Amino acid sequence: MTLSPNTFTGEYSYSLDSKGRVNIPARYRQALSTDNENTFIATRGQDPCVWVYPMIEWKKIETELRKLSSVSGIHRTFIRQIARSASPSTYDKQGRIILNPSLISYAGLGKEVLIIGVFNKIEIWNPENLDLVDKKNMELDPNEFNALSEKIVI
Repeated sequence: MTLSPNTFTGEYSYSLDSKGRVNIPARYRQALSTDNENTFIATRGQDPCVWVYPMIEWKKIETELRKLSSVSGIHRTFIRQIARSASPSTYDKQGRIILNPSLISYAGLGKEVLIIGVFNKIEIWNPENLDLVDKKNMELDPNEFNALSEKIVI
C-alpha cells in the first residue's frame, strides 16, 4: 500500500541512544517527499511526547502560528511553547535524527521509545507514558467518541 507523501501510520519500537539519536522508520523515510530535504522539525507535543514534522508540514504550522496575536497572553504562551523547543534535524545515513535534551526530558524518554505515525506527523513516546495516557483516555465519555466517529465518512 502506498500512502500520500508525508503521511505516516503505524507503530514501531526503537531505541534512543546516549547521544539523543533515534531512528526514523524506513517506511516513514520512504514516505517523506523530496522537498523536505530529509529534514524534520521536532517539538513538544500537547501530550508528554515529541512531535516530529516533515519540514513542509512544519511550514504550514508556522504559517498558522504567525496568524495568532502577539498581544494576547494565551496566544504568546502557546506560540512560545511550540516554537521554543522546535529544532530541525536532517536524518543521517542510518536514518537517525537528533532530539535535543529538553525534548527528551519533557517526554520522559528513556532507552526504549515508541514511534507512532499520526498522518502528518510522527510522535515519539516513552511507552509507559503512552500507556498512562491511553488508560486515561479510555475514561472519556464514549458518546464523545461516537459523535466524533459520525463525522468520518467512509
